Amino acid sequence: MVEGALKENALLGKTIVVTGGGTGLGKAMATYFSQLGANLVLTSRKLDVLEKTAQEITANTGNAVLAVSCDIREIAQVESLLKQSIDRFSRVDMLVNNAAGNFISPSERLSANAFSTVIDIVLKGTVNCTLTFGKDWIAKKQQASVLNIVTTYASTGSGFVVPSAIAKSGVLTLTRSLAVEWGKYGIRQNAIAPGPFPTKGAWDRLLPGELLEKFDFKNRVPLKRVGDHQELSNLAAFLLSDYATFINGEVVTIDGGEWLQGAGQFNSLEAIPQEMWDSIESNIRKTNKS
Repeated sequence: MVEGALKENALLGKTIVVTGGGTGLGKAMATYFSQLGANLVLTSRKLDVLEKTAQEITANTGNAVLAVSCDIREIAQVESLLKQSIDRFSRVDMLVNNAAGNFISPSERLSANAFSTVIDIVLKGTVNCTLTFGKDWIAKKQQASVLNIVTTYASTGSGFVVPSAIAKSGVLTLTRSLAVEWGKYGIRQNAIAPGPFPTKGAWDRLLPGELLEKFDFKNRVPLKRVGDHQELSNLAAFLLSDYATFINGEVVTIDGGEWLQGAGQFNSLEAIPQEMWDSIESNIRKTNKS
């Protein structure tokens, strides 16, 4: 079992907003932040899921967690998220842009709306949150830190997840650009590019049914395993913490060497025949409706 890496209370008194914080990697990171003493604001569109996660984390750590329903594609909702966060905790110190959306599909099968949905959540949503919180920090002359969760194919591109690749590449560019522009304000920008860290809900939607069995990520990773959520949480907490105050504009890859073995995380899906894509598309639609 992977253990927490930072010392006790390493994030004590800090308030951290985590988008997409109700499930999966967002929940894992948020839980560890709380264990280190942070106040949390968890946000996504599903308030019932957020409230359940908030209760679980508070029961685990004893620290305060605020659940806020927010569609980060809508700037008014993001501004409300900031206000509610400040009303509850007086200030926000850190923002983790983790919310994402993705489709596994040949690009010619995707509608314009499918492209827009992913790009709006991943890129526009990250921009909305970063600028809204950043403007408030600058006005208050407050030092802060932003952590963006990207992907290894943000740098290389990847077939069969083109909307995500476009959006994540934009987030990576945003990270590096604002690291330079906002450094003078004491606002750091960094990113993590995770390899395979499977989560039950997200991976069932992304790789439904037999596709998950056929597309075994362990075979693509030189270490012959997938990532443990605590490993990602350790890295995220470090980059946000005072131990990393001279790290700015960096993207840290944590993938067991996967991208070195073969660029484009999903490129090997080229081997899937057309008739199987019909079945995959049907399964994805059924899973997304559930």
